[in-house]
Amino acid sequence: MESMQIIISNSSKSPIYEQIVHQVKSLILSGELQEGEAIPSMRKLAKDLQISVITTKRAYEELEKSGFIYSIVGKGSFVAEQNLEVVREKKLKVIEEQLGAVIANSNEIGLELEELQDLMKILYEG
Repeated sequence: MESMQIIISNSSKSPIYEQIVHQVKSLILSGELQEGEAIPSMRKLAKDLQISVITTKRAYEELEKSGFIYSIVGKGSFVAEQNLEVVREKKLKVIEEQLGAVIANSNEIGLELEELQDLMKILYEG
């Protein structure tokens, strides 16, 4: 793969390495990056994004630790096989927990389900 669409936001509160991790995970989970596909070297990505190699190294280490990529010395880094069902279940569990907190907050201020649904619809449709 020649280039990977990663956009670094200076206004984001997330550190740059986290922005890279999040975007690469999204590219993998959406299927834009396929299993076994090569991703740019740490040096190339650092050069493309005009950031430090230390930052891309940290991002790649994080991605490797969480099983999204694997590296082969002298060959580069590649997209690891994903069990999308397991990933989806984990995400679903997180969403359920977050929605539980939203519902608790809504109840505290007397927000009706219909109002909450309207708010969700507005936010979802962006």
